[in-house]
Amino acid sequence: MKKIITLGEIMLRLSTPGYERFVQSDSFNVTYGGGEANVAVSLANYGFDAHFVSKLPKHEIGQSAVNHLRRYGVKTDYIVRGGDRVGIYYLESGASMRPSKVIYDRAKSAIAEADASEFDFDEIFKDADWFHFSGITPALGEKAMHLTEEALKAANRHNVTVSVDLNYRKKLWTPEKAQEVMTRLMQYVDVCIGNEEDAELTLGFKPGKTDVTTGELELESYKSIFKQMIEKFNFKYVVSSLRESYSASDNGWSACIYDGNEFYHSKKYDIRIVDRVGGGDSFASGLICGLLQGKDFKDALEFGVAASALKHTILGDFNMVSVEEVEKLVQGDGSGRVQR
Repeated sequence: MKKIITLGEIMLRLSTPGYERFVQSDSFNVTYGGGEANVAVSLANYGFDAHFVSKLPKHEIGQSAVNHLRRYGVKTDYIVRGGDRVGIYYLESGASMRPSKVIYDRAKSAIAEADASEFDFDEIFKDADWFHFSGITPALGEKAMHLTEEALKAANRHNVTVSVDLNYRKKLWTPEKAQEVMTRLMQYVDVCIGNEEDAELTLGFKPGKTDVTTGELELESYKSIFKQMIEKFNFKYVVSSLRESYSASDNGWSACIYDGNEFYHSKKYDIRIVDRVGGGDSFASGLICGLLQGKDFKDALEFGVAASALKHTILGDFNMVSVEEVEKLVQGDGSGRVQR
């Protein structure tokens, strides 16, 4: 069984019921989620030996987060216990032309305050096959930047394949700081995943006429910047999700990939959104699953896109679908007919 390591923050998610606004709701639905934790859950669900590395408080909320991961088969042996708080994010789900909103309350969370010396990275990466992180983790602060870099150095020592989801978060850092840090970290990365906004704000590459707000896509410009990224960072694959945002309720969803020789654009799905949070993480985990299963990069991309299309129909951060359900969609059955 392939051993996969992910490193990052898991947060308490408090979301308004249905499509209620923050100002009208008098209750919240409670769950947990976070970029790398979402990836770990998906990969555990696909049958991999998935480990989530983080730091969480010893109190009951910290334990609840650990229990939530264990519930879905994620290994939590490498989670350090300590610190004062679990990060929180509040979610108001949008509909039609009203966008979703996220409010963070994550300053001084346990993982943001963690010291790299608290983690035995050589033990963590022993016999590991894959390491996944995102641009969110180093954005949490100076300690988190150092922690991420130390993990990457250890993964490199152990010859572990590394993927990154660029995941720019403007509420955590500036484009200037992101580019300074992420450019340095890319020397350790084999598979670079992101979207047009992430590539521009974290690495300085912007596709020509692409506009995320209108859904206008110019695929030739993606190919051009993918070539530049591989020339600069020597990635094995550069990958971008492609979201055509018709409204908060309806999106077009596809992806493209480049291996240095061939550029490939996946099938597109028109999706009615139930919950889009975690959509990118489900795409990354599906792509990783496909590559680890030995699929060629085109089939791995199709698996990732289909997995993410399904995630958009599921409440919560986690993508609770099986390999069989994803493969069925890849093969063309998107009818949604009742299964009896």
